[in-house]
Amino acid sequence: MSRSKALFYYVLTRLLLAPLMLWTIVTFVFLLMRATPGDPVDVALGAKAPEAAREAMRERLGLNAPLIIQYFRYLGDLLQFDLGVSLDDRPVIQIIQAHFPATVELTILSMAISACIGVIVGSLAASKPNTPVDVGGRLFGIITYAIPMYWFGMLTQLLFAVNLRWFPLGSRYPLRAEPPDGPTGLYLLDSLLHGNLSQFGTSLYYLVLPSFTLGLLLSGIFERIVRVNLKQTLRSDYVEAARARGIPEFRVVMVHALKNALIPLITVLGLTVASLLGGAVITEVTFDWPGLGRRLYEAISARDYAVVQGTIVFFGAIVAIASILIDIINAWIDPRIRY
Repeated sequence: MSRSKALFYYVLTRLLLAPLMLWTIVTFVFLLMRATPGDPVDVALGAKAPEAAREAMRERLGLNAPLIIQYFRYLGDLLQFDLGVSLDDRPVIQIIQAHFPATVELTILSMAISACIGVIVGSLAASKPNTPVDVGGRLFGIITYAIPMYWFGMLTQLLFAVNLRWFPLGSRYPLRAEPPDGPTGLYLLDSLLHGNLSQFGTSLYYLVLPSFTLGLLLSGIFERIVRVNLKQTLRSDYVEAARARGIPEFRVVMVHALKNALIPLITVLGLTVASLLGGAVITEVTFDWPGLGRRLYEAISARDYAVVQGTIVFFGAIVAIASILIDIINAWIDPRIRY
């Protein structure tokens, strides 16, 4: 089988598996929400609301139908790209559009910080094996991976926002100021599109603390991957040949070895981005960041079935697309993956 045909069948298989994964996620979330104690009508109206009002709301939400009917109605709506309506009569798609840009900004900056720190620390540790630098790199990876996000987030807020007052708390932009207005909803990008450096600086200032906190904790994952793969690469024949030609060690590590050692990082980077986009709940709740993760947490607390289901389906689609793209990139880089 030719390389192009093998890649085609590999991609086709992944594309056919994606709808199955989404259907599994949809079914699991649908059943889990209805098995969880609590009634969305009680949360919205209160337990002492008149029975007529309760029945009217259940009728509007479709909760008075048998479970199997609710399930197939929901699947039918999804096939028409209808994610439903929240308890406050807002379309779920509008809620996603309003809150998702904040999650995207937090994710991108956190990933940039984590990748930079992880690659630098991992490269230093691998280039000096069995030294205090190597031991320090290992400890860094273990500690950052093990620290709970909510605890470290509260600690950084207490230190840098409350005591030192270097950074603000609990907002994406000053409450009394007009935030950047643009087509993307991304404050950093919209402020640059309008050429407003003041708004760009303010947006970045409010983003620094949560993104650095999250990026620092994620950097341990990248450090461990870079260190392990770079150590193996530094023992390769072509690296020894480069050293024999008298090439400086720094150039050997950074130019000859690091590029090949970063190939496994592509998979982790893509899946971590997808995971962050779909699960930055703890970070956003800890920092009161107005992203989609915090909105999902609020919807779970309110038993807002439509928002929870629609948000998780949206996140699941992102994870599926990211997984497919990463698999395609890896198959293109390494032909052995296709067989």
